[in-house]
Amino acid sequence: MELNSSNLINMSQIQNQKDFSKIKTDDLENEQLRKVSNDFEAFFLKKIMDSSLKSVNVAGEAPGSDIIKGMYTDNISKTATGSLGISDMLYDFLSKNNR
Repeated sequence: MELNSSNLINMSQIQNQKDFSKIKTDDLENEQLRKVSNDFEAFFLKKIMDSSLKSVNVAGEAPGSDIIKGMYTDNISKTATGSLGISDMLYDFLSKNNR
C-alpha cells in the first residue's frame, strides 16, 4: 500500500471538526478569571493555615514534618476553595470592573 496524503487523512473527520473561530473569547476569559479567583482563595487560605498552624505539630516532630505539614495545608486549601466566598467576590469584582 502506498502512503500519501490522500490515504493518511480522513477528509470527513476534518470537515466535522469544530471551527475554532466560533469559540467565544468571553467564555474563555470567564473560565480563566474563575480559575485565577479560585487559585487566589486557595493561596490566601494556605497562608492563613500556615500562619495559624506554625506552632502546632500536625505531623509530629520528626525530620520532614514541615514538608508533610505543608502538603497537608496545601491539600486542605485547594479542597476548601470556594467555601469562604473570597473567590466569588473577587470573580464578581473583576468581571464587572474588567470590561
